[in-house]
Formats: sequence, structure tokens, C-alpha cells
Amino acid sequence: MKPAPFQYHAPDTVEEAAEMLSSLEESKLLAGGQSLVPILSLRLTRFEHLIDLGRVSQLRGIERTNGTVTIGAMTTQAEVGASEIVARGVPLVAKATPLIGHFQIRNRGTLGGSVAHADPSAEYPAVAAALDADMVLTNSSGTRRVAAADFFQSTFMTSIQDDEILTSVEFPVWGPRSGFAAYEVARRHGDFALVGAVVGVELDGPKVGRAAIALFGVGGTPHRARAAEAALNGSAAAAVDLAEIGRLAAADLDPPGDVHASAAYRREIAGVVVQRALGSAVEEAIASA
Repeated sequence: MKPAPFQYHAPDTVEEAAEMLSSLEESKLLAGGQSLVPILSLRLTRFEHLIDLGRVSQLRGIERTNGTVTIGAMTTQAEVGASEIVARGVPLVAKATPLIGHFQIRNRGTLGGSVAHADPSAEYPAVAAALDADMVLTNSSGTRRVAAADFFQSTFMTSIQDDEILTSVEFPVWGPRSGFAAYEVARRHGDFALVGAVVGVELDGPKVGRAAIALFGVGGTPHRARAAEAALNGSAAAAVDLAEIGRLAAADLDPPGDVHASAAYRREIAGVVVQRALGSAVEEAIASA
């Protein structure tokens, strides 16, 4: 099938794009198009106007300043994965990137497009949630920041207003004695994750001083495993009970069931992926000490 007819717009600046978004009725932003274009082609939705952000150079780039790595929304996933700034500053973003689709998808897909699309099985939203990232949103009136905890609201739903553009994502940089890991279960490499986990651990002496665990594919939004994080904090890093942390992470889940996996399977696997990701993260943190 082909998309329903629409008018195509290609602004050169954020200001021009924001003005179009606020003035054109039934308009939609186009980032990498890896999700939107198939949906349009299947005629699952339609818009009168498509605003392509591909020419807006302000939305690209990666910068580290004052303990924060800022990634422009139109930076491709391939660029994120190849960035030394990302690898050193926010390793969890770098580790999650190869799990996204295939390299053809990552060559066109963007970090901002993935975050704004808010697919519950996507990696970047979970990373943003785990690291307490801030989303920078812009409209014709100005800019605001929204914490990841307030940004993701439900399946494919975020706190972005109709006239706002996600312009960048700000990730905090953790300390040097940290370890990170991303792990997921999918039917085949490149498929959407049935269940996945992203984990960060920062050491304070021989103990865990900070922990972050976020699951994806288990609900409408990324799930922070707060009980598991609390159990980790203050524990001896070399003696972490991985099975117990995995159990705690999955204990309060109410995942959906579908043709790919039952709710019971997702709940069981959630504990396993947390164990495996946490084990790798702890090993990395200890090795860096």
C-alpha cells in the first residue's frame, strides 16, 4: 500500500519547524521515519502535513559539558553507537544501541525519534528512564525540560504537547567506578524485544553506592525496578545476590501477553534478563575500581 496524500515540508531551522507545527493542522514531525513511514504506508494513520526534520542541523550532534552528555534528537543511532563521547560519558547508551534493529535501521533511525515514539519494547526509552535523563522540548514560545520519569505516559504516548519538538536528550554522566549492561530476549536478533533490561551500578568503596534498573517490553512504559535498586544500594558489590535482585525486579510486574509471549513468560524472563545484565554491570564496575 501507499500512504494517503499529504503535503511535505522541509524546514531548515528549529524555529521554522516549530512555527509549521503550530500553524498547520493535522501535521506530524518526521525524524528517521523507521516507525512512521511503515505506519503511513499501511494506512494505519494519516496526516495532512509531514514536517521533515532532516535538514535541521541544529538537531544533530553530541556534546559533553558539566557532567552531562547532550545528544541532538536527529542524531542517528549509528552516530550514537560510533561516538567516543557517548562510549565514555554514557556507556549504557552505547551498549544499548547495537540491540536496536539492524544496521540499516540504525543508519536512518534517530535517538530522538525512538524516544518520542515511546515504543514500550524500545531500548532508548528504557535507557533514558534508567539514567534519569531530561528531554528538551521546544515550541514557538520557548523551551522546557521534562524528566524521563514524567515523560513516558503510556504506549506510544509521552508528555510532548502537539506544538512541541523534542530537540535533544540530556544524559547525566556517572562516576568512574561504574558498570553498565543491556540485555534483552527477542525471537531473532533485530526483532522487537520480548523483554529487556538496562542496568547501571556505581561503587562507593566495596559497596554499591548507586543502582539503576529499567525493564522494557513489560508494560506501556519503561519500568524502573525501585525495590531491586533499593536492595542493591549499600550491598557488597562482590556478594550481590543476582537471583534475589532479579526476583525483586520482576515481583511487581504485570506484563501483557500476546502471540509472541505470555504474561507469565515475560514475568519469568524479566528476572533472568535483570540477573544477566546486573552480573555484567557489577563485573565491569569492580574491574574499573
